[in-house]
Amino acid sequence: MKTAHDLVVAAKQRIQEIPLEQAEDAIQGADVLLDVREQDEFLAGHLPGAVHIPRGLLEFKLSATPALEPRTLKVIVYCKTGGRAALAAAAMLDMGYLQVRSLAGGFDGWQAAGRPVAKPESPAFD
Repeated sequence: MKTAHDLVVAAKQRIQEIPLEQAEDAIQGADVLLDVREQDEFLAGHLPGAVHIPRGLLEFKLSATPALEPRTLKVIVYCKTGGRAALAAAAMLDMGYLQVRSLAGGFDGWQAAGRPVAKPESPAFD
């Protein structure tokens, strides 16, 4: 029986990961920066410009969002540390996406390197 770890290891053998040192250039050249973490994680902070689609809804949202349907989109995927992003990137390859890459180290690596983090503003109730 395979574990989640086994699935992530297998996915990482199929996908391309972007080292943190190359992340900013890769993101600038991407059509879509995709955050596949959960809603509360995204709201706590995310990479600037990221589109949020939780991993559990990925295939459904990609199929139902016309702007995300072209299989030639250049997509960078990330999660907290890289496991969910690897699974998401592998799923997107299976769906026919041709240019999907995952951010090595995920959000945690990005944040630890002191890179910019966006947070949605909470409404003021003055």
